Amino acid sequence: MDNSSAYTPPKIWSDTKEHGGRFASINRPVAGPTHEKTRPVGRHPLQLYSLGTPNGVKVTVMLEELLAAGHSGAEYDAWLIRISEGDQFGSGFVSVNPNSKIPALMDHSGQAPIRVFESGAILIYLAEKFGAFLPADSARRAECLSWLFWQMGSAPFLGGGFGHFYAYAPTKIEYAIDRYAMEVKRQLDVLDRHLAQSPYLAGDEYTIADMAVWPWYGALVKGLLYEAGEFLQVQAYTHVLRWTDQIAQRPAVRRGRMVNRVSGEPSSQLHERHDAGDFDTRTQDKLAAPLESATHTRHSRAP
Repeated sequence: MDNSSAYTPPKIWSDTKEHGGRFASINRPVAGPTHEKTRPVGRHPLQLYSLGTPNGVKVTVMLEELLAAGHSGAEYDAWLIRISEGDQFGSGFVSVNPNSKIPALMDHSGQAPIRVFESGAILIYLAEKFGAFLPADSARRAECLSWLFWQMGSAPFLGGGFGHFYAYAPTKIEYAIDRYAMEVKRQLDVLDRHLAQSPYLAGDEYTIADMAVWPWYGALVKGLLYEAGEFLQVQAYTHVLRWTDQIAQRPAVRRGRMVNRVSGEPSSQLHERHDAGDFDTRTQDKLAAPLESATHTRHSRAP
């Protein structure tokens, strides 16, 4: 390995230069809001502020699963937070999550609003509120929570570690990519060995543990994260693939994956969700159709 350009850290770090990378424009070493922006509030008890990243998908899948299971109190408004534009630093969002990360949830169903931030905390809060997708039996509950927190501890190595250095960093650093690729493959092997013996992460029952792990590691083994499928040889993890495909077939999962999504096929993008009917009428392909029709009409009438 060539160390000719080795970096020697200064005695005291300071934010005095352009760091580069995909998210350089929004990264900063301090917290708090950068601008005033009122947080929108819709008509449903649950107000979600999010983006269709893996962490955001965890919560929208949970909400759609709750609704599919008949929990009408789980109706929600999902507001789009465009993190690349700094929406997470608006004063309204920061009042819900002082850490300025999506997703964030406000529950207006009680006498006083309750804020919940961090995706794992939101999943547990909703599971306990509605008595669903978190086993009541002590042993099975412990297994579910163990895998949930496995994801919370492991995903930063996948996203902030491997994903950053493999896909987003301004320069390719061999040591960093190798270090995190090794860890991600170890994590996939942990999952694969476990799922060889169990249909779901906590046993025979689909739980919030599956909802937490699937958007990250399910997308990874399908080659949908960081364009790294071949590099990591994800097809080797056959039991993770079986589990991934099984969960992907659930209608609520398909809907949850669409909410606050801003990439992919227009028909798969529901930027904001305020009603169950929005899946049929408010996806980007449906919203674009009248505009395209109007444009065509104007052009056809032009002299």
